[in-house]
Amino acid sequence: MWFQKRIQLSAKKRGFHLIDNELLQQLPELKTLEVGLAHFFIQHTSASITLNENADPTVRGDFERHFNVIVPENAPYYQHTYEGPDDMPAHLKSTLIGAELTIPISHGRLNMGTWQGIYLCEHRDDAFERTIIVTLNGE
Repeated sequence: MWFQKRIQLSAKKRGFHLIDNELLQQLPELKTLEVGLAHFFIQHTSASITLNENADPTVRGDFERHFNVIVPENAPYYQHTYEGPDDMPAHLKSTLIGAELTIPISHGRLNMGTWQGIYLCEHRDDAFERTIIVTLNGE
């Protein structure tokens, strides 16, 4: 079975946000699969998704601070500055982290580790709704 769905995520401030619950609330179809794969693709170039620590919120803050150091705003060599000082760094961060995840499905659930959660990595100062395309494959 193949299934695909567009999920709108609520606007979130800049930072790293756990979105497991928001995704799963909009994905009841997942429960029908005994085994399979879930593919998540974010349709944006200034946000990204990743899988990481889901228990300690300080991890998400550390991610934000670290990426702001390795990809600074207002670098003198940026040419793409039309949409503000956070725009080019947002594109770079999105490329470094990535736009997709594939997670196994077992017994109607995402088969992630105990301490794993899906992050929306919002790299822009102004909040935007974000779109995730979810493709399920399984039986």
